[in-house]
Amino acid sequence: MVAKKPFYYSAIITLLLCIALLCSPAMSWDRFRSDAPERYAVARGDTLWDIAARFLNSPWQWPDLWQANPQIRNPHLIYPGDILVLDNCQGTPCLSLERGQGVVKLSPQMRTVPRREAVAPLPMEVVSAFLREHRVLDEGATLNELAYVVGGDNQRLISGAGDTLYVRGELPARTRLGIYRQSDPYEAIDGTPLGMELINIGEARYLSSEGDIARVEVLSAHQEVRNNDILLPLEEREQAETFQPRAPLNDVAGHIIAVPGGVRFIGRLQVVALDLGAQDGIQPGHVLRVDQQGERVHDPRSQELIQLPATEAGLVMVFKPYDQVSYALVMQATNMLAVGDVVRTPSQ
Repeated sequence: MVAKKPFYYSAIITLLLCIALLCSPAMSWDRFRSDAPERYAVARGDTLWDIAARFLNSPWQWPDLWQANPQIRNPHLIYPGDILVLDNCQGTPCLSLERGQGVVKLSPQMRTVPRREAVAPLPMEVVSAFLREHRVLDEGATLNELAYVVGGDNQRLISGAGDTLYVRGELPARTRLGIYRQSDPYEAIDGTPLGMELINIGEARYLSSEGDIARVEVLSAHQEVRNNDILLPLEEREQAETFQPRAPLNDVAGHIIAVPGGVRFIGRLQVVALDLGAQDGIQPGHVLRVDQQGERVHDPRSQELIQLPATEAGLVMVFKPYDQVSYALVMQATNMLAVGDVVRTPSQ
């Protein structure tokens, strides 16, 4: 007679099998590209998005698979010369780092390699140039309460670099100021006002004031400064490391509402304005999928007009959120994108 195994023995075996299935690397390996390299040497000119796209089907899943090395200073920053390794971390696939050396030993002397710049998450030259030229005045801010140009030296109506301006309104002393011109209002698809686009004209510095009139010096100008142009303290620039690509934690859905500069068709590395912002939980680095509405076609049998399903057309990455509007960079585009296309949290 064969002795029966105790019930708890079978239960333990079942539990171990369940754990093995749940923790199986195969459950997560599908996140990686089939042609992903086992090791990759980071090169100058790479961006974090480019590197993530070499390894992952969905680059915004990078933070979930990144195994930060606690013994390395700034483990989330990656530098040219570092080696990225597709690894197995206790049964789960991950990406880990072998840091390149900042010091090279050359006997009998030691040569120090110049300070390296971390790999940017996205093409920062595109982002920085855009942020210098564009800004959003959030809905609710009163345009009439902002400081504005009332004149220049010798009754000039147009001024440039080196000229003195007279500005009416409150200005913070000892602050670098941006000179802006009102542009187009941003509106939601249903016409709800969201904010006002401001175009940067130049920079100025505060000199003195008497009553509500201030004197400022124009430091730089790439357009003529005119009466009624607006002066505001310059915005603080986002640090590059805040742009780590990742999906929003919550489900959001909005639209592309404008293309600053008036471009009609939108492709990769172009900037778009979205009707989503900080009030919706949007942060720098958030990646959103772009969906395009399917065509309306006639059913060949019933002749009824039917709507085809929406199709995924690209990915955008937010780099500057305001309250109700965000600026985002197009990172991928399988079709030409357009104003009105839907943006939403990407599927995992």
